[in-house]
Amino acid sequence: MLPDYHAIIRYAWTAYDPSRQIESTTDISARVSTNHVYKVTFTDKSFVIAKLSYFGRYEHFVEDHRIINVLANNLPAPFENLLARSLIKGTSLFVHRYIHEDIDVWVVFYRAVRIKTRLPRRLEEEHITKLGREFAQFHKACHSIRNTLPNSSKTLHTDVDHLMEAINRKNSHLGAHVDKEELKRQCDLFYENEDQLRLHRLDRIPVFVDWNIGNFSVSSTFRLFSRWDYDWFRISNRMLDFYFFSRVASDIGDRTVFSYNIGPLMEERFLLFLKSYHAHYPLTETEIRSLKEVYRFFLLHYVVDYGTYFFAQNYSTKLQKEAFEVHFPSIEKGFDPDKLLKALKL
Repeated sequence: MLPDYHAIIRYAWTAYDPSRQIESTTDISARVSTNHVYKVTFTDKSFVIAKLSYFGRYEHFVEDHRIINVLANNLPAPFENLLARSLIKGTSLFVHRYIHEDIDVWVVFYRAVRIKTRLPRRLEEEHITKLGREFAQFHKACHSIRNTLPNSSKTLHTDVDHLMEAINRKNSHLGAHVDKEELKRQCDLFYENEDQLRLHRLDRIPVFVDWNIGNFSVSSTFRLFSRWDYDWFRISNRMLDFYFFSRVASDIGDRTVFSYNIGPLMEERFLLFLKSYHAHYPLTETEIRSLKEVYRFFLLHYVVDYGTYFFAQNYSTKLQKEAFEVHFPSIEKGFDPDKLLKALKL
């Protein structure tokens, strides 16, 4: 039997501010993730957003939300209102931990962000060019305030280490359909290429990893206006955002059944995006070549290792099978960094 998350949200709000009475809690989750998102409406018809999670460790959940809250408050214009801010109690981020028998869940509350125009399903070339400029400017803003953020304990390397530990355990969370020998080979390739490219030397900034679902709105002139979801981001090199930028620019459009197909990275439409981005915030040869390892990392970490936690079970199994049957084999033959470098004249 599932826990009563609506009741837990109410407990959490009572701990935050019992003077404001809740009229209703409405589940507005995307229903592809293990995160649960609720609209909490009060008797005066005002509302906040609640996010409930039970994945990973409580300490990491708090760390993540402290970082994104500082980021939301420190981003310079024109991005000062781009991100949702978590609610503060006193001088600290408010996080409610609910533990009862075998239940251990955590709740944060957000002020809802305003939403303007959502992107069309398929972008025109002029839209792609404008978004290339906007994301370049946003990454520059993130880079400018990177040293003001709390430390993050996670890196690409430590996440792949976690997967290697799971491969070597007899009773791991990895399903029977997972080819552990191939998985180990892919991890070793990541380590080898990470070292060769010296990925650890690239600047680390806040990256969002999930722009692909269309989780942002723009103004009438295609200026970034808000990121309207309440999901996780991470601190890493900026290239982690680019696979998802390629999906936004893709010819098939972004609002399709999700898959980690490498194809969007090779589309002419993504080259158009890269050229626009590069004109405003230049990329390096190392960064372009690292895209293959970023893609490999997504498969290793978000699909195989944590996919069972991030997605509903039937969906995670589908994505994992695709990874072994289609996506891992496509990495070496499906990505040509020289084509991208030539287009950028690097």
